[in-house]
Amino acid sequence: MSIAVANQYAKALLDVVMKDGSEAKAEAVLAELETFRDALSISPELREVLMSPAADAESKRRALLRVASMIGLSPMVVNFISLVKTRRRIPLINDICLMFREQMDQRLGIVRAHLKSARPLDDAQKEALDRKLEAATGKRVDWEYAVDPGLVGGATVTIGSTVFDGSVRGQLEELRARLTKEG
Repeated sequence: MSIAVANQYAKALLDVVMKDGSEAKAEAVLAELETFRDALSISPELREVLMSPAADAESKRRALLRVASMIGLSPMVVNFISLVKTRRRIPLINDICLMFREQMDQRLGIVRAHLKSARPLDDAQKEALDRKLEAATGKRVDWEYAVDPGLVGGATVTIGSTVFDGSVRGQLEELRARLTKEG
């Protein structure tokens, strides 16, 4: 239920951001939302003021404006968070960020890929991977790279819930599974 509600808030904000004539950039709005989410997660006092039914509306408004000025939120994001606060949906801010990113990626034609390799990739390898995945998906690829020495060699790529395992460790595990099945 909360994901569905968060999805509606994210969709509404993205509709405003991506409306013709809007000067806001979706990626910048997402970054601001995530900054607010992070501030909320590290400040028990802020969470208490914004989520407590005991705090009056004016105290909540002042707290939100103070935090917004400290972390540099745009008026659009402040208004959105104010609406979320008024409707007592602040606990959904993490899910709203996730849904906003998902919908933004879909509308902008972005696919997020996570690559784990045994060693760091050089720029030429990254560019070659980028070209191949963009050609395969027809979308712009936003990469996240990580090194996992446990892979021994090769790499794994995760796109959504699909994992492409080209690691030596994965190939050895597959060979072991076939040998134990056959023998």
